[in-house]
Amino acid sequence: MSPDRVLDLLFWVAVISLVAVYVSWRATRLDRLHVRVETARAALDAALVRRAAVALELAASRLLDPATSLVLATAAHEARTADVDGREFAESDLSRALRAVVDQPDFRETLASRGDGTALLDELDAAAQKVSFARRFYNDAVSATRIARRKLLVRAIPLAGRAPVPDFFEIDDGPPRF
Repeated sequence: MSPDRVLDLLFWVAVISLVAVYVSWRATRLDRLHVRVETARAALDAALVRRAAVALELAASRLLDPATSLVLATAAHEARTADVDGREFAESDLSRALRAVVDQPDFRETLASRGDGTALLDELDAAAQKVSFARRFYNDAVSATRIARRKLLVRAIPLAGRAPVPDFFEIDDGPPRF
């Protein structure tokens, strides 16, 4: 074999190797992004469940009047038991119910005078903040994954496999003013 043919062969082997390494790197990155979305979704679900649990605890604490407790308990129960399609609406309803309950005038002072309500409100505030952070982190992960999936190489060679395109989780997660 002539030296020119050997060099041509080595050139094409190097080009194919570089392309294979690049495709492998893109596939691995896409896989890591999907894992990041799944992890962020699990953290978001945990934060939402914790917020609903604290809201149920507040509703059952006898620190609120019966009507307010019923509204808050119903919203928290709906948020915990909602199916996938209605989860965003149920969580938004819980956020609005929490704001309606907590944003009442002199609410914190009234709870403080009735016992250990301040500790429960602090726990509710922490849970509401975690929901906000977890939702932002999840939506950032979804955005990065969607951007990576729009690349030409990912679409030309289906590197995402059968993984579904992740959806954003949009809720009204404005925390109550404590």
